[in-house]
Amino acid sequence: MYVCICQAVTSKQLAATIAQGATTMKALRSELGVATCCGKCARDVRSQLQQVCGNSGACACVARN
Repeated sequence: MYVCICQAVTSKQLAATIAQGATTMKALRSELGVATCCGKCARDVRSQLQQVCGNSGACACVARN
């Protein structure tokens, strides 16, 4: 499923990029371009990032980026 329509980024691409170490919104913006155009995907991107990272503290704070 597409997470970011503007940049044609799918949830699989997003998950793969997070798995490769992009664990902040800033890194995901840089790598994939998500949340750089209309911004409607930002909530879904943050949600997926939190699901992958969980509350374990493995990822940087999502809210700050």
